[in-house]
Parts: sequence; C-alpha cells; structure tokens
Amino acid sequence: MNKKAKAESERKEKYYIVKKAALPEVLLKVVEVNKILERSGNATIQDAVEKVGISRSSYYKYKDDIVPFHDNARGKTITFMLQMADEPGILSLVLNEVAKNGANVLTINQSIPINGSAPVTMSLEILPTTVDIMVMIEAIEAIEGIRSLKILARE
Repeated sequence: MNKKAKAESERKEKYYIVKKAALPEVLLKVVEVNKILERSGNATIQDAVEKVGISRSSYYKYKDDIVPFHDNARGKTITFMLQMADEPGILSLVLNEVAKNGANVLTINQSIPINGSAPVTMSLEILPTTVDIMVMIEAIEAIEGIRSLKILARE
C-alpha cells in the first residue's frame, strides 16, 4: 500500500453499535438536542442546548458523530454524503456496492469536483432484501478513492 493510500485508509471512520447505557451522557444529550431541533422549526441551538443542559461547544464537537440506530430501518431512506477522488469509475464502484447489498438508489447529486475531490450526496431506499446497512457503508468506505462518508439522515 503506497503512502497516500495508507493515509486515506487511516482517515476513514469506523462505525460501532453501542448500547445506550455505555454511552457518555454528553452524547445522549447531543441526540436530544438534534431531536429538539428536528421537531421544532424555530428552536435555536442555544435554546436546545440550554434545555438539555450541555454547552454549545460540546454540541458542536459531537453533533456529527452520533446518530440513533433504528432496527426498523428497512423500508426507510438513508442519505449520505461522500467525498471521493475525482477519478473515473469510483462512482460506478459505489453504485455496484449499493446494488450488491440490495439497496435501491433514489437520488444522486454530484457536484463539480474541486481540487481533485468530488462531493456526492446519495439517498437510498432500504429494502427487505438489503443487507445490514453498516456492512454496506463499510464496504463503500473501503473503496479506494473514497475519502469520507457521512450519514446525513435516516428516515
């Protein structure tokens, strides 16, 4: 593995399923802040963090790092954003992985690549035949040229 590929590999995030009881309280409160913000269209981040009792800096530190896992994800939609190298065939490899894992592509939005990096947002329908979502996510992250993957939403 060359130096560049090794550095990319080390930057890729790993996902874990952890019981709620094992999580630090601050992470659970970040989830609560996100719920408040989703439910109330006019709540500010300041209002929400005050309500649950954490600082804004704690919220901002962890807001993108914790997302509730739903066992009933089948028949639902998952939306994620990829940053990938601007090289031919990488998006095709991602789509092949999605198909191989039994999910259905609903939308793909690829922006113009900047500085050799192409941002792609993708929404997938999770079908009864879809394998475990995290297995699919990890397989996509393992594709050479995928720089990052962030789950934006599960509905």
